[in-house]
Amino acid sequence: MKILLISYKFFPDVGVIEVNSELLADYFVKFGAEVCVVTTSGLDGINTRDFPYSVLRNPGKMKLIKVHRWADVVFENNPSLNLSWPLAFINRPHYIALNTWVSRIDDSIAFQDKVKLQWLKKANAVIAVSDKVRELTFKNAIVIGNPYRDNLFININTQKTKDFVFLGRLVSDKGVDMAIDLLYNLHNDAIFNKREFTLTIIGDGPERDTLQQKCDEYKLNNYITFTGTLRGKELVDCLNKHKYLLAPSRWREPFGNIALEGMACGCLPIVSNGGGLTDAVGNAGVIFERNNLQSLTDMVKEVLLNPEMELALRNNFETHLANHKPEHVAKKYYEIIKNIV
Repeated sequence: MKILLISYKFFPDVGVIEVNSELLADYFVKFGAEVCVVTTSGLDGINTRDFPYSVLRNPGKMKLIKVHRWADVVFENNPSLNLSWPLAFINRPHYIALNTWVSRIDDSIAFQDKVKLQWLKKANAVIAVSDKVRELTFKNAIVIGNPYRDNLFININTQKTKDFVFLGRLVSDKGVDMAIDLLYNLHNDAIFNKREFTLTIIGDGPERDTLQQKCDEYKLNNYITFTGTLRGKELVDCLNKHKYLLAPSRWREPFGNIALEGMACGCLPIVSNGGGLTDAVGNAGVIFERNNLQSLTDMVKEVLLNPEMELALRNNFETHLANHKPEHVAKKYYEIIKNIV
């Protein structure tokens, strides 16, 4: 079976869609398929890698038509009409994975979103990465949660000497400021008898200076560390030193791979509701009301004061993570492809 996998962005670009496309393509080949990945991502001359399948970068119109004719089935890992338009003229089985919302950041529907929603109706099958994406974007979609890189994110049994860790871009939508507010609240809560909690902020972004200023105002500089961007083993080592991962996103996250990555490194995820983060943690994490500092503080206090509750959640890690291992997720995708073909 010949699979054309369309991924708007791909290696060496870094992101959830890029990683998912690579993991799925790898396993499709292992399952016996012939795969060609089409992408707009070019090589940067520094990061190069050999893949067990062909990668077609920025193809012209004729090459794009040719590779669609070659395929037995076309898989768009997120709607990418600038790469999948030949399907309007070439009849091939076609399915689409929805990795995020088909709307603007304020939930409005622009013209290009309306076109994408019509495109979804033409697909043989649509997959949503979380139940919330299915509910708000395409109700007939099949829900398959994202995989995580289980060969990278592992629990190395490092002694957990630090408390909270945040991982993500330093922008207001991610709620990093709420993580700092949380630490301030805990430090000033008499119930903890002046216990000195720590917070590590992994990532970079336009809000970094503002966030550091907030730490100055709260006099928390001795307890909060900004690491900048970490990748690979350095990131895994850092996560393994922490007990809890905070994902206080104000934006409705479509899924939230960071919750799985933190969990795999032994961090109990504490996440906001309203989006796909609840799917990402399942019954193995703490969920609070989105954009509500009091709810975040109350839920964290409940965990800190209730070791039995924390242990029960941690005991669910292994089963939950098993459902998101790349091979397990790829098999679900592959079964849908086979049924379509």
